[in-house]
Amino acid sequence: MNHFSRMLNKQIKLKITGHSFKGILTDFGNDILVLFDGKKFFYIPLLHVKKAVLIEEENQEINQPSVLPFSEDDTPISYRSILTNAKGLYTQIHVLGKTPLHGTIINVLSDYLVFYAPVYKLIYIPLAHLKWLTLYEQNTSPYSVHSDLPAAPSLSRSFEEQLKKFEGKIAVFDMGEDPDKIGLLKNGKGNLIELINANKETVYFKLNHVKSVYIP
Repeated sequence: MNHFSRMLNKQIKLKITGHSFKGILTDFGNDILVLFDGKKFFYIPLLHVKKAVLIEEENQEINQPSVLPFSEDDTPISYRSILTNAKGLYTQIHVLGKTPLHGTIINVLSDYLVFYAPVYKLIYIPLAHLKWLTLYEQNTSPYSVHSDLPAAPSLSRSFEEQLKKFEGKIAVFDMGEDPDKIGLLKNGKGNLIELINANKETVYFKLNHVKSVYIP
């Protein structure tokens, strides 16, 4: 990680899948970067980082943050530790498309997290597909609604095992961006998902391409 050590506390440009950022690299771990853009901290899994470039121009400085979230000790940060620390806090996350999700992480399992969004309710998101996360300012909440979190549902350890529980139910995959990924979940076991869409067609798609699922 020496290449990121050189960039620590300096301003960088970061290119990730579908997005770009500019800010101060305030921290990093083996699998995550923390970027401060002058207003917010962005927690970005290294899995999605395509390019990092050090900015040399002195006239484009961003003021150093006075406080770093989740920095109570000298323990190196990790993607999982950030997610765990963010549980119960109002957050904004990005998974796919151009629209982020607003809500609260309520649980982190072996390979997926459970996110409560006031608009969609419970969303199940594989860890490999979360692009970035940022926290809301203290005493603010999505849509100015301070709602009680739902009781923790019965959860399986893995995403595949959790999908099995949804068999026989209407499911929305990948936030419904593809109409063929909305329908009756027939089979959630193995590498292929089997779904009956609104036109009664059987659709198959790979489990490892699934970015999110919720049950309406």
